[in-house]
Amino acid sequence: MRVILLGSPGSGKGTQAKLLSQRLNLVHVGTGDILREAVRLGTPPGRQAEPYVNKGLLVPDALVNDLVADRFARVDRPERFVMDGYPRTLAQAASFDQVLRQQFLDLEAVVLLAVNDEKVVTRLSGRWVCPICKTPYHLVSNPPKVAGKCDRSCGPLIQRADDREETVRERLRVYHENTAGLIDHYRSHGLLKEVTGEGNIEDIYGKIVHVLNHQAGPSC
Repeated sequence: MRVILLGSPGSGKGTQAKLLSQRLNLVHVGTGDILREAVRLGTPPGRQAEPYVNKGLLVPDALVNDLVADRFARVDRPERFVMDGYPRTLAQAASFDQVLRQQFLDLEAVVLLAVNDEKVVTRLSGRWVCPICKTPYHLVSNPPKVAGKCDRSCGPLIQRADDREETVRERLRVYHENTAGLIDHYRSHGLLKEVTGEGNIEDIYGKIVHVLNHQAGPSC
């Protein structure tokens, strides 16, 4: 099985990618992992990416494409994989298509985890954390006993910048802008399958496996 998971920030694709990797014996390929490994190994793309990593900057698209191509060109390339976080744009998809063709690997399915934007905003903007003991909370699903205070340290909770509502909405805007063409690309190739990303984690996983079996047959 070779599958790409697509979904907005907060859609749960990272969680589902891990489950698919563990239960279906797939290699979980995330761009963050590829980046860190390339830097550690000192590969040519890794050396180019290292300054961006050290400064906490976004790695340019062209370099991300090179990192992915380099990973799939190695002798230990993943034969069965789930992609998480890549491709993010139509240009990245075109680059990845070429990489797969060069390696004689056929992509079998692209699963889009669909979550309503307002649900995403509620999921992410409700997250708070204790800066002392790092205990996470959620105002809806896992609130502290005393509003604004950690149950363990009794200190005030903080909200990470990425979880602030205005930041979440901007991330969603960028996501939709970047992935509209990407979704159409995979739909036109008959690869796109849409699954709701709302509900119980195990139920969502079951729906993903169902569409993968339907797409690729029992051998996956």
